[in-house]
Amino acid sequence: MKNQESSNKGVNYSPWEKAFDKILTPFEEFIHRQTTSSLLLMATATIALVMANTGWSELYFHFIHTPIGFNFGSYGIEKSLQHWVNDGLMALFFFVVGLELKREILVGELASPRNAMLPIMAAIGGMTVPGLFYYTINPGGDASMGWGIPMATDIAFAIGALALLANRVPKTLITFLVALAIVDDLGAVVVIALFYTEQIVFQALVFAGVVLVVLVAMNLSGIRQPVPYFLLGLLMWVFLLKSGVHATLAGVLTAFTIPAKPKYDPCRFSDKVKQLMVSFDASHHPDKDIMTNEELRAVVQTLENGVHKVETPLQRLEHSMHMPVAFLVIPVFAFINAGIPLNFSEMGETLMHPVTLGVLTGLVLGKFIGIVGMCWLTLKLGMGQLPAGTKFSQIAGVSLLAGIGFTMSIFIAELGFVGQAENLLMAKTGILVASAVAGIVGYVWLLLVSEKINQT
Repeated sequence: MKNQESSNKGVNYSPWEKAFDKILTPFEEFIHRQTTSSLLLMATATIALVMANTGWSELYFHFIHTPIGFNFGSYGIEKSLQHWVNDGLMALFFFVVGLELKREILVGELASPRNAMLPIMAAIGGMTVPGLFYYTINPGGDASMGWGIPMATDIAFAIGALALLANRVPKTLITFLVALAIVDDLGAVVVIALFYTEQIVFQALVFAGVVLVVLVAMNLSGIRQPVPYFLLGLLMWVFLLKSGVHATLAGVLTAFTIPAKPKYDPCRFSDKVKQLMVSFDASHHPDKDIMTNEELRAVVQTLENGVHKVETPLQRLEHSMHMPVAFLVIPVFAFINAGIPLNFSEMGETLMHPVTLGVLTGLVLGKFIGIVGMCWLTLKLGMGQLPAGTKFSQIAGVSLLAGIGFTMSIFIAELGFVGQAENLLMAKTGILVASAVAGIVGYVWLLLVSEKINQT
């Protein structure tokens, strides 16, 4: 006991700070944040639903449609709060998606062709088959524009549900779901760019292309500070907003230009840290705290600068941006968009509406059939391999969880059904019901087919 007390001497703990003693890998931290984000997402979506279906409904809808704008001389933009969130704030979400995708391609599950093939093929099946399910039910008219809605997977909700089974499923199964969801997000970005784009204004699109070229040139010339990338990314967002191409794509394009090489290699960093620690020990005086010890403060600041240089700008930005996006941007999006007025007396008719039915069958059945079918075919042809320690029955369970489409599905619904209030309402209802069904059935499935892993 005394040894423990002596080892803690000089350490000032706040009640929550001992959690920092546990060293987490970047992937473990990513999973933890996605799990926490999914709980917050569920809470904000529930609040929005309650407000939209109680006496608060008028206040809620007045709030989300509040007009907000600004002017610079003759140039001005005015949109509702909902549009600012969907077109503007969500660009940060797409920026983080782009960072995650680039990391996965460079060093993650998608870096090895052998490992990448199964989640890539699973994602392709999980996008095409749900789209076909929807289009079969809604082959024409305005409703047909919703075919992209069931193609998407909500990474936070899906990983959050799978993380609840962490003591029963191997970590490689979670990695498979992450890779699948990230490829799915890329597919959704391509679909938005190609099929959910308004009339193109080529002059603005050319200007956006010029900005992208400048961003690439900055990367190649070794510019590592994030501020220039953010400023030019914002400029590209404005041009894309005016071009007709959905402006949130600026987030993905900017993310792909962020440098992925560190300034210090690990060996050089290790040498520098050892030298600095000698200076740290020499500068430390027990009778002086760090606030009054300038030499000690200088060493600590130099250590911090060195840590930033041994990290790549890509991983540093992904780490710093993930928390505000997961805990602010996505919950705000959920609150603004999940407020669906429900008429329970007409719920039977609502669920049988072609749009609702298309979304439901696409997310629940289409995702399951598409992912399982493509995985089976890929394995049968010898093009890929199961993640280590997993069973095909667990892949089937993950395919059900992939039917949780919430964030990206609602985003695509907002694009596809502009000015179509009834179809948008049906689509959102289908997304909520399908996501709940997919999450519950997928969780129970995995609970039944997975045995508890021995932690010893």
